[in-house]
Amino acid sequence: MCGRYRLSRRKQLIEEYFEAAGEVDWEPRYNIAPSQNVGIVRQDATRPRREFCLARWGMIPYWAKDPTIGQKMINARSETVGDKPAFRDPFRHRRCLVPADGFYEWVRHEVACVIVRRAPPTGPAIPLAVLYEV
Repeated sequence: MCGRYRLSRRKQLIEEYFEAAGEVDWEPRYNIAPSQNVGIVRQDATRPRREFCLARWGMIPYWAKDPTIGQKMINARSETVGDKPAFRDPFRHRRCLVPADGFYEWVRHEVACVIVRRAPPTGPAIPLAVLYEV
């Protein structure tokens, strides 16, 4: 995942697109950063029902003594996610989607670095694959 992204769609559109229900208040946001509450879509383990809810961005492993570690653990490499202790159990049992309609990345030009927004030309959202810890 990237370091910043945006979700400018209204809650109703997100719920319709992902066929999810939720009781959260969601307003479109244009600069979502680690450690902030973000909207996620997750499947209920006991029922075939998707839920739109809020979660804090940043993985805090169950064994962590300091919760600020979550600000550093925002990306998991697909090649090693099943092997790393912090991501192993969530990878097997706790996956969800983060709807986004664009993300930001740094692009180096001749003179300076510039922030560029990347977004699909059409469609309501990009589903980003995410792990979570309870």
